[in-house]
Amino acid sequence: MANDEAVREKVAWVLVRDHRVLVTRSHGREVFYFPGGMREPGESDSQTLVREIEEELLTAIDAGSMVHVGTFEVPAGHPERGPFRMICYTADHDGPLTPSMEIAETAWFGYEDRHRVSYVDGLVLEALHEAGLLR
Repeated sequence: MANDEAVREKVAWVLVRDHRVLVTRSHGREVFYFPGGMREPGESDSQTLVREIEEELLTAIDAGSMVHVGTFEVPAGHPERGPFRMICYTADHDGPLTPSMEIAETAWFGYEDRHRVSYVDGLVLEALHEAGLLR
């Protein structure tokens, strides 16, 4: 995209277990999303992911284990408020996955659940499926 400064970005955690991926739903929403969030000024991707996952799921991300899965984009003018970029990482964690007060629900989705996630999250599910990680 031409003007990166105008593109909103989210750093997201992709946790796959048994061919299913962890997703969350916020209160008042029907659509599920990958856990994570927007970068605060001056934060790196790893700092953002560690902070956001602690806030949302009360677990500690091992920043040293982070591996970039991919960067997925919603184009300008898309109905889901593009332009938007989601930078996805896998990472190990320490502790149980306990939803915080801001999370209404967690779930483990397979490829067949892609209609229950946002457009950009659907792109990630597609990529995971193509890589043989989701059924």
